[in-house]
Amino acid sequence: MANLKALAKDTAIYGLSSIVGRFLNYLLVPLYTHYMPKASGDYGVSTNMYAYTALFFAILTFGMETTLFRFANDERETPDTVFSTGFTMVGSLTAVFLLLLFGFITPISNYLGYAEHPEYLLMMATVVGLDALQALPFCYLRFQHRPIRFMSLKMLFIFLNISLNLIFFVLLGKTSVFYVFFINLLCTGFITFFFIPDLVKVRWKFDAGLLRRMLSYSWPILLLSVMGILNQVADKILFPKVYPDQAQANVELGVYGSCVKIAMIMALITQAFRYAYEPIVFSKAKDADKTEYYALGMKYFVIFTLLAFLCVMGWLPVIRYMIGADYWEGLRVVPIVMAAEIMMGIYFNLSFWYKLIDKTYFGALFSLAGCIVLFAINLWGIPHYSYMACAWGGVGGYGVAMLLSYFIGQKYYPIPYPIGSLAAYAVLAALFYWAMTLIPEAWPVWLYVGLSTLLILVYAAIICKREGLIRR
Repeated sequence: MANLKALAKDTAIYGLSSIVGRFLNYLLVPLYTHYMPKASGDYGVSTNMYAYTALFFAILTFGMETTLFRFANDERETPDTVFSTGFTMVGSLTAVFLLLLFGFITPISNYLGYAEHPEYLLMMATVVGLDALQALPFCYLRFQHRPIRFMSLKMLFIFLNISLNLIFFVLLGKTSVFYVFFINLLCTGFITFFFIPDLVKVRWKFDAGLLRRMLSYSWPILLLSVMGILNQVADKILFPKVYPDQAQANVELGVYGSCVKIAMIMALITQAFRYAYEPIVFSKAKDADKTEYYALGMKYFVIFTLLAFLCVMGWLPVIRYMIGADYWEGLRVVPIVMAAEIMMGIYFNLSFWYKLIDKTYFGALFSLAGCIVLFAINLWGIPHYSYMACAWGGVGGYGVAMLLSYFIGQKYYPIPYPIGSLAAYAVLAALFYWAMTLIPEAWPVWLYVGLSTLLILVYAAIICKREGLIRR
């Protein structure tokens, strides 16, 4: 029970920095979609560029975040040595990446379609390099159970980012995607300086033998991370290359990217849960009741995400105003992408079995299988169905990875997940969502939202009653 209370407390704090912070950041979406109209394709450029940065961030961190938790919790290792060894490795890899990109910027920008704007690549490469350098210090704050400092730095970045965007776009009237990247670079560079006091306190020691053991553990996680990121961003990278009308590609990608922002509410919930849950999983690995705890964590994660799904879909007539009206045509992807994000969250919860028994290569194989499915759906579907293929590709990719991880995991590390209850909750949520779709869209927004809210409350009451939270 103490562990569950700690999980709830840390999830609330990390959630404040993640969910609230990202929500404030989402306020930039209507700003961008207003000042960068759909026809300009600038929001599509932003979507494409951030997809690349997510991929290279995963490569540069090299799986060292999870690896830090694994080795820092080992009684035979010194946490500061684990941190300093991992940080040295990430810093060296980042330096090589930046030197190569800056040295070959012309051919790289030509290949990626930014021959006229190589400055986009230069700015975002620097941003991803600084983010990689910040990753392990942020991770070490989580290991040290310092969520307040973690939250403060995350929120500082968000508020600074929002303020500068308002100044540049609203007060100064800027309308180019250039300023999106420039502001990100300024804010990321500013936050980097706040880690100096934390780094000074570390007792620095590089251990070559430890690094070899860490790399042996982390390289499958690197593959897992890359495959996982590709499952999230491959559609946004492939879209301009595959869509038949190149002049229209960035416009269509902008529509998809803006509407996906709504569905990413589910990703925020998963991220907040991960920040709190990951350290506890490793620290509880030696307890006798660990498998029951993992099963309970899965159940509450599924319950909460299904409820969040219904809330977003029920309130979509209001939430849609977070993006410009020009982009509303893409809202049909929202339920599909949210379903894919739920599968991704379940897959994350299932992933601990191979991390705990040091068989992380399984994760890479599962993600590779999912990535192959996603690529196949996108390559075939984008020319025919535009961004709808991207949405369904996520469902196919995450679904395959999720099922593989569950069935193989039950063989190597059995966990008594309440599959019957989870399936029943999922079917029930699908029925309530179907009931929402029967409400005529022509009805007033207040009536549509009111009836949807009533359905959500009934669903929540059924769950509470079934879980024993409501007693007569």
